[in-house]
Amino acid sequence: MANTTHRWAWPLVILMAMTTLATTAQAQVAPSVTEAAHYTGLHAAAHKGDMVQLEKLLTGGAPLNARDTFGRTAVHIATFARQRDVIRKLAKAGADLELLENDRYDAVTIAAVADDEATLRVLLALGASARLTTSRYDGTALIAAAHLGHDGVVKQLIDTGAPLDHVNNLHWTALIESIVLGDGGTRHQHVLQALLAAGASTRLTDREGNTPLALAKARGFTAMVSLLEKAGAR
Repeated sequence: MANTTHRWAWPLVILMAMTTLATTAQAQVAPSVTEAAHYTGLHAAAHKGDMVQLEKLLTGGAPLNARDTFGRTAVHIATFARQRDVIRKLAKAGADLELLENDRYDAVTIAAVADDEATLRVLLALGASARLTTSRYDGTALIAAAHLGHDGVVKQLIDTGAPLDHVNNLHWTALIESIVLGDGGTRHQHVLQALLAAGASTRLTDREGNTPLALAKARGFTAMVSLLEKAGAR
């Protein structure tokens, strides 16, 4: 009976996954051209990478964690704009690197979703946490990166203590998302390898009780099936 249930449940899981993929891709909201054109103060300096103006504002006591209409701080803006020197300067001045904007993304998750390894490296070196619960899905930067196949990002996050087995509100871990939201290709395989090597659980299941191995088999991801079986998954 259990197997029958899973056979019927599987198309619904795939549909949910594809819907989630679409909405997640839209969830991170970078400043629009119009918004950026109206920025003033730290937000404008962060977006443009204007270090001279940034220094003047910081010396003058500009509020470090002021937010725009979407809840983005200058740190969020600088992360979207890949202005790493701005991030360093803001951090040195005491800006909070772990605040969430309105859609509950922090700078680390923004960089992770953008596949921006260089900015992520700066944030993590400055002490930003890879352990925060972020996004409307109660996920993590690691889950987001695994879902998108950002293998280099995944490795950085693992190396800095990202929680391997966090379960989001879709009842998926990073390892599960690398399968159900992945394409089975090389980068998602590398993500899976990194998670397995770090000790991510292969026993945690999705909401319907499907294991990662069962999910990989159902999607026809033979390379991922092989990786999971070599790791002792059932």
